[in-house]
Amino acid sequence: MFLLGEILSTIIMIILLIPGLFAIYFFFFDRRQQSHSVLRNYPIIGRIRYFLEHIGPELRQYWFINDNDGQPFSRKDYQDIVIPAKYNKRLLGFGSKRNFEEPGFYIKNTMFPKQSDELRMDQEPKIMTKVYEIDKELLFARKEHREDRLIDPYLLTDEDAVVIGPNCRYPFRLKGLIGMSGMSYGALGERAIEALSTGLGRAGGTWMNTGEGGISDYHLKGNVDLIMQIGPGLFGVRTKDGEFSWELLKKKSELEQVKAIELKFAQGAKTRGGHIEAEKVTPEIAKIRNLEPYQSVDSPNRFNEFTDTVSMIEFVEEIRSVTGLPTGIKIVAGHRSELEELARIMKETGKGPDFITVDGGEGGTGATYQELADSVGLPLRSGLPLVHDVLSKFGVRDRVKIIASGKLFTPDRIAVALAMGADLVHIARAFMVTVGCIMAQVCHTNNCPVGVATTDPDLQKALSIDEKSYRVTNYLVSLREGLYNLAAASGIESPVEFSRRHIVYKDQFDRLHEINSVKGPGA
Repeated sequence: MFLLGEILSTIIMIILLIPGLFAIYFFFFDRRQQSHSVLRNYPIIGRIRYFLEHIGPELRQYWFINDNDGQPFSRKDYQDIVIPAKYNKRLLGFGSKRNFEEPGFYIKNTMFPKQSDELRMDQEPKIMTKVYEIDKELLFARKEHREDRLIDPYLLTDEDAVVIGPNCRYPFRLKGLIGMSGMSYGALGERAIEALSTGLGRAGGTWMNTGEGGISDYHLKGNVDLIMQIGPGLFGVRTKDGEFSWELLKKKSELEQVKAIELKFAQGAKTRGGHIEAEKVTPEIAKIRNLEPYQSVDSPNRFNEFTDTVSMIEFVEEIRSVTGLPTGIKIVAGHRSELEELARIMKETGKGPDFITVDGGEGGTGATYQELADSVGLPLRSGLPLVHDVLSKFGVRDRVKIIASGKLFTPDRIAVALAMGADLVHIARAFMVTVGCIMAQVCHTNNCPVGVATTDPDLQKALSIDEKSYRVTNYLVSLREGLYNLAAASGIESPVEFSRRHIVYKDQFDRLHEINSVKGPGA
C-alpha cells in the first residue's frame, strides 16, 4: 500500500512538473528567436496570446458574436439551413430576429391571400425521407430519434415547368426552381458529392451542377439531372496538353443524366480561373481532370477558345450543335456596356446562350484571393436586375433563362431573386451545410474537420452519406414549400408568378421604393 502511494505521488509530481518544464523551455527558446517581438519580451504570456488568437474564431462563432452578426453566414443563417434539413421544419416562436430598422427588401402581402387548394402545385409522387424528432432537451445533450416520413414534393405543375433551350434537340424541363450550384469533385470530397447527388435525386425536380472539375461517378450516384460545367481549365473535356476536346465533350454529353452545359466565365468570389491545392489532386481527381496527381492547379483567367463576344457566341452555338443540349454561360455582372453588347449581338444574329447564370459578388468558393472576394463583381441584387433589364431592353429576354446565385439560402431570399428577374436559383454553400459543413473556412487547406471540403480519406470518415443525403432532401423540399407559402401570402398561385410588383425596398429612413420594370419575356 505504501509503495502504491509513493508511485502515485511520483506520477502526480511528474504531471505537475511537465507544464513547468515546457514553460522554462519556451522562456529560453522564445527569448532567442527572431521572428516574433511579443515572444521575445513576454515568452509565456505571448504563447497564451497566440493560443487565444488561434481559437478566437471558434469562440466568436459560438459564444460572443450576436446571432445575426457573423460573416459570411451568421449563426441565424446557419440555423435557417440546419433546422429545415434535419427536422424539415421552419417554424419559430415569439418573433423575428431580423433588424427591421435596417434597410432591406420586403415581400408585399395581400389582404386576400390564396388558400392551399388555390395554388398550382404538383404533390406527386410523394417523397420518403427521414427526419429527426426531439424527445428532450438537456443541458449537455439532446435526446432525439430519427423516423421515416412521407412528405409532399411541392413541385411545379406541368404548365408552369421551366424549359431551358426549348428549341434544342434535347430541351431541359424542370418542375422545381431550385438546384445545386457548381461544386467540383476535388473542391468537395467524394462522400459529400455522393450525399448531395443522392439527396437531390430523391427530392426530384431539381439538378446538380458538376462544377468545373468534370463529371465523377459520385455525381452520377443519385441519378439526379446534371448541368455539366466547363471552366477555362477545360477539366473533363481537355486533352493531356490542355486543348479542348470535342470528342470528350460529345462523349460526356451523351450520358443520360447530363441535361445542359454551362461555360463558367466567373463566379462571385473569384472572377478568375479556379484553384485547387496539390494535396487535393488525388490520382482519381487527376484522371477525371486529365492532370498530373498532387500538383496545384490554376485555371486560366478566361477561355482561350474565344476572345470576344462574337467568338464566344459562336463557341456556344457549336457546343449546342455538337451536343444538342441547352448551353449557357455563368457570369458575374460588371460593365453594363459588355452586357449590352451581348444582348445586341444576340438580337442581331438570333444566336446566343440558352441560359445565363448570374452569380453575385457575395458568392462562395473553395479558394480565392481576398481582393477578388471582397471587391470585384457586383452583388447579386445589383447584378441580377441589371442583366434582366439589359436583355429586356434589347428584346431577347424571352429567349434566355436567368439562373440567380449568391446566398439564396431561404425561401424569402429566393422569392426576392425571382421577383428581380430570375427564372431559377442556384445554391452552393447552404447545401454544404446540409452535409455537415460547420463554416470552419478552411476549404482551401484540405483540412475540413467534418469531411466535406476535403479529399483526405480519414477526415471524410466523419461524413455519413446516407444520413446527410436525407438532410439534403429535406432542405430542398422545405425551400420549395416556403416558396409556395410566400406565393400564397402575395396572392399569386405559383412562385413562377413573382415579379417586381411583389417586392419593395425600405431604406434607412423607412421610405418605400418600388422596383421599376416588371419581370417577363420581352418586358
